[in-house]
Amino acid sequence: MSTSPVSIKKAAAAALVAALGVTTLAACGADDAGKASGPSGAPAPKTVTLVSHDSFNASKEVLAAFTRQTGFTVKVLKSGDAGEAVNKEILTKGSPQGDVFFGVDNTLLSRALDNGIFVPYAAKGLDRVPAAYRLDKEQRVTPIDSGDICVNYDKKYFADKKLAPPVTFDDLAKPAYRDLLVVENPERSSPGLGFLLGTAAKYGDDGWQDYWKKLKANGVKTVDSWELAYNQEFSGSAGGKQAKGDRPLVVSYASSPPVEVLYAEPQPKTAPTGVSTGTCFRQTEFAGLLNGAKNPEGGKALIDFLISKKFQEDMPLQMFVNPVAKDAALPELFTKHGVVIDKPETMAPEKIAEKRDPWIQQWSSLVPK
Repeated sequence: MSTSPVSIKKAAAAALVAALGVTTLAACGADDAGKASGPSGAPAPKTVTLVSHDSFNASKEVLAAFTRQTGFTVKVLKSGDAGEAVNKEILTKGSPQGDVFFGVDNTLLSRALDNGIFVPYAAKGLDRVPAAYRLDKEQRVTPIDSGDICVNYDKKYFADKKLAPPVTFDDLAKPAYRDLLVVENPERSSPGLGFLLGTAAKYGDDGWQDYWKKLKANGVKTVDSWELAYNQEFSGSAGGKQAKGDRPLVVSYASSPPVEVLYAEPQPKTAPTGVSTGTCFRQTEFAGLLNGAKNPEGGKALIDFLISKKFQEDMPLQMFVNPVAKDAALPELFTKHGVVIDKPETMAPEKIAEKRDPWIQQWSSLVPK
Protein backbone atom coordinates (compact mmCIF):
# COMPACT_ATOMS: atom_id res chain seq x y z
CA MET A 1 0.00 0.00 0.00
CA SER A 2 3.45 -2.23 1.08
CA THR A 3 1.78 -0.76 1.79
CA SER A 4 -2.64 4.70 0.46
CA PRO A 5 -2.16 3.18 2.17
CA VAL A 6 -3.97 2.40 1.24
CA SER A 7 -4.48 1.96 1.50
CA ILE A 8 -1.92 1.75 2.30
CA LYS A 9 1.46 -2.20 1.49
CA LYS A 10 -1.07 -1.44 0.47
CA ALA A 11 -1.67 0.62 1.03
CA ALA A 12 0.48 -0.90 0.92
CA ALA A 13 -1.09 -1.62 0.18
CA ALA A 14 -0.57 -1.19 -1.00
CA ALA A 15 1.65 -4.11 -3.08
CA LEU A 16 -1.06 -4.17 -5.66
CA VAL A 17 1.08 -3.01 -8.57
CA ALA A 18 3.26 -6.09 -8.52
CA ALA A 19 0.24 -8.37 -8.26
CA LEU A 20 -1.24 -6.91 -11.43
CA GLY A 21 1.96 -7.43 -13.36
CA VAL A 22 3.30 -3.89 -13.52
CA THR A 23 7.03 -3.88 -14.18
CA THR A 24 9.19 -2.46 -11.42
CA LEU A 25 12.39 -0.63 -12.21
CA ALA A 26 15.37 -2.68 -11.06
CA ALA A 27 17.89 0.04 -11.81
CA CYS A 28 17.91 3.49 -13.34
CA GLY A 29 20.70 5.18 -15.25
CA ALA A 30 24.26 4.01 -15.65
CA ASP A 31 25.79 0.93 -14.09
CA ASP A 32 28.11 1.03 -11.09
CA ALA A 33 31.34 0.37 -12.96
CA GLY A 34 32.43 3.96 -12.51
CA LYS A 35 33.33 5.69 -9.27
CA ALA A 36 32.31 8.94 -7.70
CA SER A 37 34.27 10.84 -5.09
CA GLY A 38 32.83 10.48 -1.60
CA PRO A 39 32.94 13.15 1.14
CA SER A 40 36.31 11.87 2.37
CA GLY A 41 37.85 12.00 -1.11
CA ALA A 42 37.91 8.22 -1.37
CA PRO A 43 36.14 6.57 -4.31
CA ALA A 44 32.48 5.91 -3.57
CA PRO A 45 30.12 3.55 -5.38
CA LYS A 46 27.74 5.18 -7.85
CA THR A 47 24.99 2.64 -7.15
CA VAL A 48 22.79 2.72 -4.06
CA THR A 49 20.89 -0.50 -3.41
CA LEU A 50 17.35 -0.36 -2.04
CA VAL A 51 16.12 -3.61 -0.48
CA SER A 52 12.34 -3.88 -0.27
CA HIS A 53 9.31 -6.11 -0.40
CA ASP A 54 8.01 -7.33 -3.74
CA SER A 55 5.56 -4.47 -4.09
CA PHE A 56 7.99 -1.57 -4.28
CA ASN A 57 7.49 0.48 -7.41
CA ALA A 58 8.55 3.92 -8.63
CA SER A 59 8.36 5.65 -11.97
CA LYS A 60 11.47 5.74 -14.17
CA GLU A 61 11.23 9.52 -14.37
CA VAL A 62 11.32 9.95 -10.61
CA LEU A 63 14.30 7.65 -10.08
CA ALA A 64 16.06 9.34 -12.99
CA ALA A 65 15.53 12.66 -11.20
CA PHE A 66 17.24 11.21 -8.11
CA THR A 67 20.21 10.17 -10.25
CA ARG A 68 20.46 13.66 -11.79
CA GLN A 69 20.33 15.29 -8.36
CA THR A 70 22.81 13.03 -6.58
CA GLY A 71 24.83 11.09 -9.13
CA PHE A 72 23.66 7.82 -7.58
CA THR A 73 21.81 5.14 -9.54
CA VAL A 74 19.13 3.20 -7.66
CA LYS A 75 19.21 -0.58 -7.79
CA VAL A 76 16.10 -2.25 -6.35
CA LEU A 77 16.42 -5.67 -4.75
CA LYS A 78 13.06 -7.27 -4.02
CA SER A 79 13.04 -9.70 -1.15
CA GLY A 80 9.55 -11.24 -0.82
CA ASP A 81 6.62 -10.19 1.34
CA ALA A 82 7.35 -7.54 3.96
CA GLY A 83 7.66 -10.04 6.79
CA GLU A 84 9.95 -12.27 4.77
CA ALA A 85 12.07 -9.32 3.66
CA VAL A 86 12.54 -8.11 7.24
CA ASN A 87 13.54 -11.58 8.39
CA LYS A 88 16.16 -11.81 5.63
CA GLU A 89 17.72 -8.55 6.77
CA ILE A 90 17.82 -9.78 10.36
CA LEU A 91 19.66 -12.91 9.21
CA THR A 92 22.21 -10.82 7.28
CA LYS A 93 22.63 -8.12 9.96
CA GLY A 94 25.99 -6.38 9.61
CA SER A 95 26.45 -7.68 6.07
CA PRO A 96 23.25 -6.45 4.44
CA GLN A 97 22.07 -7.07 0.92
CA GLY A 98 21.92 -3.35 0.25
CA ASP A 99 22.17 0.15 1.68
CA VAL A 100 18.57 1.09 2.49
CA PHE A 101 15.62 -1.05 3.48
CA PHE A 102 12.13 0.15 2.63
CA GLY A 103 8.92 -1.55 3.70
CA VAL A 104 9.16 -2.37 7.40
CA ASP A 105 5.84 -1.28 8.91
CA ASN A 106 4.56 -0.58 12.40
CA THR A 107 3.49 -4.21 12.84
CA LEU A 108 7.09 -5.43 12.44
CA LEU A 109 9.06 -2.33 13.43
CA SER A 110 10.11 -3.45 16.90
CA ARG A 111 11.45 -6.72 15.52
CA ALA A 112 13.72 -4.83 13.11
CA LEU A 113 14.83 -2.28 15.70
CA ASP A 114 15.49 -4.84 18.42
CA ASN A 115 17.71 -6.79 16.03
CA GLY A 116 19.79 -3.73 15.20
CA ILE A 117 19.50 -3.83 11.41
CA PHE A 118 19.36 -0.01 11.10
CA VAL A 119 21.63 2.85 12.11
CA PRO A 120 20.32 6.30 13.10
CA TYR A 121 19.88 8.94 10.43
CA ALA A 122 17.84 12.16 10.64
CA ALA A 123 16.48 12.61 7.13
CA LYS A 124 16.44 16.03 5.50
CA GLY A 125 12.85 17.26 5.22
CA LEU A 126 11.60 15.20 8.15
CA ASP A 127 9.96 18.33 9.57
CA ARG A 128 7.37 17.98 6.77
CA VAL A 129 6.21 14.65 8.24
CA PRO A 130 3.73 14.82 11.14
CA ALA A 131 5.10 13.67 14.48
CA ALA A 132 2.37 11.00 14.73
CA TYR A 133 4.20 8.96 12.07
CA ARG A 134 7.63 9.20 13.72
CA LEU A 135 7.54 6.15 15.93
CA ASP A 136 11.27 5.77 16.62
CA LYS A 137 12.76 8.47 18.83
CA GLU A 138 16.28 7.39 17.86
CA GLN A 139 15.49 8.07 14.17
CA ARG A 140 16.71 4.69 12.99
CA VAL A 141 13.79 4.66 10.55
CA THR A 142 12.01 7.36 8.54
CA PRO A 143 8.25 7.18 7.87
CA ILE A 144 7.50 7.02 4.13
CA ASP A 145 3.84 6.12 3.64
CA SER A 146 0.68 5.05 5.41
CA GLY A 147 -2.41 3.07 4.55
CA ASP A 148 -5.22 0.96 5.92
CA ILE A 149 -5.44 -2.82 5.85
CA CYS A 150 -9.10 -3.66 5.27
CA VAL A 151 -11.33 -6.38 3.92
CA ASN A 152 -12.19 -5.80 0.23
CA TYR A 153 -15.27 -7.22 -1.44
CA ASP A 154 -16.30 -8.20 -4.97
CA LYS A 155 -19.19 -5.87 -5.84
CA LYS A 156 -20.55 -8.09 -8.62
CA TYR A 157 -20.73 -11.16 -6.39
CA PHE A 158 -22.80 -9.40 -3.76
CA ALA A 159 -25.01 -7.68 -6.32
CA ASP A 160 -25.69 -11.01 -8.06
CA LYS A 161 -26.51 -12.67 -4.74
CA LYS A 162 -28.61 -9.70 -3.63
CA LEU A 163 -26.59 -9.77 -0.42
CA ALA A 164 -25.29 -6.66 1.34
CA PRO A 165 -21.50 -6.79 1.66
CA PRO A 166 -20.09 -6.93 5.20
CA VAL A 167 -19.12 -3.68 6.85
CA THR A 168 -17.68 -4.63 10.25
CA PHE A 169 -15.54 -7.30 11.88
CA ASP A 170 -18.72 -8.69 13.46
CA ASP A 171 -20.33 -9.08 10.04
CA LEU A 172 -17.55 -11.37 8.81
CA ALA A 173 -18.48 -14.02 11.36
CA LYS A 174 -22.17 -14.09 10.37
CA PRO A 175 -23.59 -17.17 8.57
CA ALA A 176 -24.44 -15.08 5.49
CA TYR A 177 -20.69 -14.80 4.77
CA ARG A 178 -19.72 -18.40 5.39
CA ASP A 179 -16.83 -19.65 3.17
CA LEU A 180 -16.40 -16.23 1.54
CA LEU A 181 -13.34 -14.75 3.27
CA VAL A 182 -9.65 -15.38 2.51
CA VAL A 183 -6.97 -13.94 4.81
CA GLU A 184 -3.17 -14.00 4.90
CA ASN A 185 -1.06 -15.91 7.40
CA PRO A 186 0.20 -13.35 9.99
CA GLU A 187 3.36 -15.38 10.44
CA ARG A 188 4.41 -14.56 6.86
CA SER A 189 2.37 -11.61 5.64
CA SER A 190 2.22 -8.03 6.87
CA PRO A 191 -1.42 -7.51 5.74
CA GLY A 192 -2.26 -10.75 7.55
CA LEU A 193 -0.52 -9.51 10.68
CA GLY A 194 -2.22 -6.14 10.41
CA PHE A 195 -5.62 -7.81 10.18
CA LEU A 196 -4.83 -9.94 13.25
CA LEU A 197 -3.78 -6.82 15.17
CA GLY A 198 -6.95 -5.10 14.02
CA THR A 199 -9.05 -7.88 15.56
CA ALA A 200 -7.03 -7.67 18.78
CA ALA A 201 -7.52 -3.89 18.90
CA LYS A 202 -11.24 -4.36 18.31
CA TYR A 203 -11.97 -7.25 20.69
CA GLY A 204 -9.20 -6.85 23.24
CA ASP A 205 -6.52 -9.13 24.62
CA ASP A 206 -9.09 -11.59 25.93
CA GLY A 207 -11.63 -11.43 23.09
CA TRP A 208 -9.80 -11.75 19.79
CA GLN A 209 -9.26 -15.51 20.10
CA ASP A 210 -12.99 -16.13 20.46
CA TYR A 211 -13.53 -13.96 17.40
CA TRP A 212 -11.10 -16.04 15.34
CA LYS A 213 -12.83 -19.21 16.50
CA LYS A 214 -15.99 -17.76 15.00
CA LEU A 215 -14.20 -16.94 11.74
CA LYS A 216 -12.80 -20.47 11.62
CA ALA A 217 -16.26 -21.94 12.18
CA ASN A 218 -17.50 -19.65 9.40
CA GLY A 219 -15.07 -21.10 6.86
CA VAL A 220 -12.25 -18.54 6.71
CA LYS A 221 -9.44 -19.61 4.36
CA THR A 222 -5.78 -18.79 5.06
CA VAL A 223 -2.96 -18.50 2.50
CA ASP A 224 0.67 -17.49 2.97
CA SER A 225 0.83 -14.17 1.13
CA TRP A 226 -1.14 -11.15 -0.02
CA GLU A 227 -0.39 -12.00 -3.63
CA LEU A 228 -1.92 -15.46 -3.29
CA ALA A 229 -4.95 -14.12 -1.46
CA TYR A 230 -5.63 -11.13 -3.69
CA ASN A 231 -4.43 -12.31 -7.06
CA GLN A 232 -5.43 -15.97 -6.91
CA GLU A 233 -8.26 -16.50 -4.41
CA PHE A 234 -10.18 -13.21 -4.57
CA SER A 235 -12.91 -13.19 -7.20
CA GLY A 236 -13.00 -9.40 -7.48
CA SER A 237 -9.45 -8.64 -8.66
CA ALA A 238 -8.18 -8.76 -12.25
CA GLY A 239 -5.75 -11.51 -11.31
CA GLY A 240 -8.32 -13.40 -9.29
CA LYS A 241 -10.76 -13.43 -12.21
CA GLN A 242 -8.07 -14.93 -14.44
CA ALA A 243 -7.27 -17.52 -11.78
CA LYS A 244 -11.00 -18.24 -11.25
CA GLY A 245 -10.78 -17.26 -7.59
CA ASP A 246 -13.95 -18.05 -5.67
CA ARG A 247 -13.60 -15.96 -2.50
CA PRO A 248 -15.42 -12.59 -2.77
CA LEU A 249 -13.88 -11.25 0.47
CA VAL A 250 -10.15 -10.70 0.98
CA VAL A 251 -7.85 -8.87 3.38
CA SER A 252 -6.18 -6.14 1.31
CA TYR A 253 -6.06 -2.34 1.46
CA ALA A 254 -8.47 0.59 1.39
CA SER A 255 -6.59 1.79 -1.70
CA SER A 256 -7.00 -1.42 -3.67
CA PRO A 257 -10.03 -0.23 -5.68
CA PRO A 258 -8.10 2.47 -7.61
CA VAL A 259 -5.73 -0.22 -8.89
CA GLU A 260 -8.59 -2.17 -10.40
CA VAL A 261 -9.72 1.00 -12.19
CA LEU A 262 -6.31 2.19 -13.33
CA TYR A 263 -5.22 -1.01 -15.03
CA ALA A 264 -8.57 -2.08 -16.49
CA GLU A 265 -9.17 -1.73 -20.24
CA PRO A 266 -11.40 0.11 -20.70
CA GLN A 267 -11.38 1.86 -17.34
CA PRO A 268 -14.72 1.54 -15.52
CA LYS A 269 -16.47 4.56 -14.09
CA THR A 270 -16.58 2.92 -10.68
CA ALA A 271 -14.28 0.40 -9.07
CA PRO A 272 -15.37 -3.27 -9.25
CA THR A 273 -14.28 -3.79 -5.65
CA GLY A 274 -15.33 -2.13 -2.40
CA VAL A 275 -13.97 -1.75 1.11
CA SER A 276 -15.54 -2.95 4.35
CA THR A 277 -14.74 0.22 6.24
CA GLY A 278 -15.27 -1.24 9.72
CA THR A 279 -12.50 -3.84 9.32
CA CYS A 280 -9.44 -1.60 8.97
CA PHE A 281 -6.09 -1.32 10.73
CA ARG A 282 -3.75 1.65 10.14
CA GLN A 283 -0.32 0.76 8.75
CA THR A 284 2.75 2.98 8.36
CA GLU A 285 5.81 1.96 6.34
CA PHE A 286 9.37 3.09 7.04
CA ALA A 287 12.79 3.16 5.42
CA GLY A 288 16.11 2.89 7.22
CA LEU A 289 19.84 2.99 6.57
CA LEU A 290 21.10 -0.58 6.93
CA ASN A 291 23.80 -1.38 9.46
CA GLY A 292 26.90 -2.24 7.42
CA ALA A 293 25.74 -0.49 4.23
CA LYS A 294 28.49 -0.31 1.60
CA ASN A 295 27.25 3.08 0.38
CA PRO A 296 25.94 4.95 3.44
CA GLU A 297 26.16 8.36 1.76
CA GLY A 298 24.08 7.15 -1.14
CA GLY A 299 21.70 5.55 1.34
CA LYS A 300 21.20 8.80 3.22
CA ALA A 301 20.57 10.65 -0.03
CA LEU A 302 18.00 8.04 -1.03
CA ILE A 303 16.13 8.27 2.28
CA ASP A 304 16.02 12.06 1.87
CA PHE A 305 14.58 11.54 -1.59
CA LEU A 306 11.93 9.06 -0.39
CA ILE A 307 10.29 11.82 1.67
CA SER A 308 10.77 14.49 -0.97
CA LYS A 309 7.64 15.99 -2.54
CA LYS A 310 8.58 14.49 -5.91
CA PHE A 311 8.75 10.90 -4.66
CA GLN A 312 5.83 11.28 -2.26
CA GLU A 313 3.53 12.44 -5.06
CA ASP A 314 4.71 9.60 -7.30
CA MET A 315 3.90 6.92 -4.70
CA PRO A 316 0.09 6.81 -4.68
CA LEU A 317 -0.30 5.50 -8.23
CA GLN A 318 2.87 3.40 -8.05
CA MET A 319 2.35 1.59 -4.74
CA PHE A 320 -1.15 2.75 -3.81
CA VAL A 321 -0.20 4.13 -0.46
CA ASN A 322 -0.75 7.52 1.15
CA PRO A 323 2.17 9.97 1.33
CA VAL A 324 3.18 11.13 4.80
CA ALA A 325 4.68 14.47 3.74
CA LYS A 326 2.25 17.29 4.43
CA ASP A 327 2.99 19.08 1.14
CA ALA A 328 2.32 16.02 -1.10
CA ALA A 329 -0.96 16.02 -3.05
CA LEU A 330 -2.96 12.93 -4.03
CA PRO A 331 -3.88 12.26 -7.68
CA GLU A 332 -7.51 12.59 -8.73
CA LEU A 333 -7.97 8.93 -9.66
CA PHE A 334 -6.70 7.93 -6.25
CA THR A 335 -9.01 10.27 -4.37
CA LYS A 336 -11.99 9.39 -6.57
CA HIS A 337 -11.81 5.62 -6.25
CA GLY A 338 -9.94 5.18 -2.96
CA VAL A 339 -11.64 5.09 0.41
CA VAL A 340 -10.80 7.34 3.35
CA ILE A 341 -10.94 5.47 6.65
CA ASP A 342 -11.88 7.90 9.39
CA LYS A 343 -11.66 5.55 12.37
CA PRO A 344 -9.23 2.69 11.72
CA GLU A 345 -8.14 0.39 14.49
CA THR A 346 -4.72 1.30 15.84
CA MET A 347 -2.29 -0.05 18.42
CA ALA A 348 0.66 1.45 20.25
CA PRO A 349 4.05 0.24 18.96
CA GLU A 350 5.00 -0.82 22.49
CA LYS A 351 2.00 -3.11 22.71
CA ILE A 352 2.68 -4.57 19.28
CA ALA A 353 6.24 -5.30 20.37
CA GLU A 354 5.04 -7.04 23.52
CA LYS A 355 2.11 -8.99 22.09
CA ARG A 356 2.89 -9.66 18.43
CA ASP A 357 4.83 -12.91 18.69
CA PRO A 358 2.68 -14.51 21.43
CA TRP A 359 -0.45 -13.57 19.51
CA ILE A 360 0.92 -15.09 16.29
CA GLN A 361 1.66 -18.31 18.18
CA GLN A 362 -1.83 -18.34 19.65
CA TRP A 363 -3.35 -17.64 16.24
CA SER A 364 -1.39 -20.56 14.76
CA SER A 365 -2.92 -22.93 17.27
CA LEU A 366 -6.41 -21.65 16.49
CA VAL A 367 -6.48 -21.37 12.72
CA PRO A 368 -5.25 -24.15 10.38
CA LYS A 369 -2.99 -23.00 7.58
